[in-house]
Amino acid sequence: MNITVIGTGYVGLVTGTCFSEMGNNVYCIDIDEEKIKSLKNGIIPIYEQHLEGMVIKNHNKGNLIFTTELEKGLSKSNICFIAVGTPMASDGCADLNVVFQVAKSIGELMSHDLIIVTKSTVPVGTGDKIDRIIQKELDKRGVNYKFQMVSNPEFLKEGTAVEDSMRPDRVIIGSEDEKTINMMKELYAPYVKNHDRFIIMDIRSAEMSKYASNAMLATRISFMNEIANICEKVGGADVNKVRLGVGSDKRIGYSFLYAGCGYGGSCFPKDVSALIKTGEIAGYTPKILNEVENVNNEQKKVILNKIKEKFGEDLSNFSFGLWGGLSFKPGTDDMREAPSVVIINGLIESGATVKAYDPKAREVAKDIFKGNENIKFFNSKYDVLNNSDGLIIVTEWNEFKSPDFNEIYHRLNNKIIFDGRNQFDKRLLNNLGFEYYQLVVRL
Repeated sequence: MNITVIGTGYVGLVTGTCFSEMGNNVYCIDIDEEKIKSLKNGIIPIYEQHLEGMVIKNHNKGNLIFTTELEKGLSKSNICFIAVGTPMASDGCADLNVVFQVAKSIGELMSHDLIIVTKSTVPVGTGDKIDRIIQKELDKRGVNYKFQMVSNPEFLKEGTAVEDSMRPDRVIIGSEDEKTINMMKELYAPYVKNHDRFIIMDIRSAEMSKYASNAMLATRISFMNEIANICEKVGGADVNKVRLGVGSDKRIGYSFLYAGCGYGGSCFPKDVSALIKTGEIAGYTPKILNEVENVNNEQKKVILNKIKEKFGEDLSNFSFGLWGGLSFKPGTDDMREAPSVVIINGLIESGATVKAYDPKAREVAKDIFKGNENIKFFNSKYDVLNNSDGLIIVTEWNEFKSPDFNEIYHRLNNKIIFDGRNQFDKRLLNNLGFEYYQLVVRL
């Protein structure tokens, strides 16, 4: 098939590349000329496992085309995906300005019948608004091209997005037009051998499915963090053991039941907020989701509070080594809404020096903290420990799971570890002479 994907951000680039991997001709469109130029030269703006090689291979083959010319892509395609960003607006709603501008441009430039697919995460009813915008532009032009709207939400996990795209858990197709549904099934057939994974519904239900999925996962995270905080208050209850007891119930399962520093990234924070606003605008107050958000915001401060309990409010004479505390999760360089930003800013505001190491997010972090002399970045995880008063672990990259504790011990000034992921054995650390603080329990 011939496909246009508008937007070369996280979702658009992964989606377009994976479609091209299956032999489709894909036009990836972006208004950012420098970004398009970089992509043509094999320079990928995000880190995602396997993505770079696939982009270079398919671009060299000629079936993955990067361009700023929307008209060119539309003229050669029968399916157009809208995959632009919908960031959180100042009022917590999803900012749909770019989506609507893209819809207007499609109406101005389309030259034949099209299937138009919303891949961006958008509130319920957005498909109807896009439909009206495009039709208005076609009416202005006096042309009678037909188009069908489809909602096809993405369920990619950062760090495994290529695998998720090539082997999806499910493919939701929001459409009530049989011909369009069959076209979408044909497009996705190479990825979905099991037809039960195709879920067909109306557009509004598809739009809601994306928000509901992310809100449920965020709720599980905040729930387990609540349980962890109760464990600490009552004393003697180990949240990791509690997780085993709870997750063994087949109705519940283990996924997204890890206590930690809170969720971050490009999806959960903005999608929970947008769903809350969607409910409020419709006249309903989402009580559970409001608390999910509140718990998460407070959870990001727990490590910082424990450090201050140990060293005091004034941290001017202290420095801390930070491992993997930049990206919001392993396998990505994404720092959007990352707990690390809250922790680092809190330490710096209290006068501390932060020495940070992250496998992938260092350059992103340099831009975020540009000009701040109280944070320094290192190429070695052990070098951040030299003359540091404690080690803080925030993100559970694999390379931090079996470190050389002897090396850590001899490099740190104070033999203290603040473990934001509860991943080490308390008896081992105590026997080695460390003062060890987990996220929720002092051991």
